[in-house]
Parts: sequence; C-alpha cells; structure tokens
Amino acid sequence: MSTTEYLVAAAVWAVALALSVGLGALVVPWVLRRTGPSARAQAAADVLRGGTWIGLLERAGVTLSLLAGYPEGVAVVVAVKGLGRFNELKEHPVASERFVVGTLASLIWAAAVGLAGRGAQHLLVGA
Repeated sequence: MSTTEYLVAAAVWAVALALSVGLGALVVPWVLRRTGPSARAQAAADVLRGGTWIGLLERAGVTLSLLAGYPEGVAVVVAVKGLGRFNELKEHPVASERFVVGTLASLIWAAAVGLAGRGAQHLLVGA
C-alpha cells in the first residue's frame, strides 16, 4: 500500500471509531430509556456502575476487531464483559434485563459501524 492509501485507511478507522464510540454513547442510552419503567431502570443502573465506560470500551473493541478483519475479537469482548458482570447479575437479577438490552444495543451499533468502516476501506483503498 502507498502512503496515501495508509492515510485513507487510517482516516476511515478514525471516523468509524469516533462514530462507534461517540454516537454509540447517545444511541445506547436512548435504547435503554425505552425499555421499561424508570424506577426499575434506576435500580438496575445503580447495580451496574461503570456501565458507561465499559460500553465505550466495548464498542471500541468490537469496531476495531471488525475493522482489522478479526471478527473473533467480538467474542472475546462479549466474554470479558459477561464474566466481569457475572457476580453482579447473579446477586441482582433486576439488572439482567438492562445488561442484556444495553449489551445488544451496543454490540449491534458497534458491529454496524465496524462493518460499514470495513466496507468503506475496501471501496476507498481496496485492502
């Protein structure tokens, strides 16, 4: 690849990552607000502390894995997240629904952006 192609690929990766993490920080909470009563949602949010940061890192990991052509990385991200939250979810079943909905919304968004970025990279650079 030429220097120009590397720069175009880097720009595609940067835009895809910004869209995945940045807009995902708006999309996922929007989805979560539509899932149920606010009192239950607040109780679940209290249990799942740090969810915002975990979601940002999750979307970054999924998007980067797909951009790099390593879709198996998505399974690693899901496994790490699930294992990290297992005890909290076992002790507080009310949080399980919010965890599942938030994780699926986050994964779908990150995968869509990652795949779109991969497609854009192939169209623009061919690699």
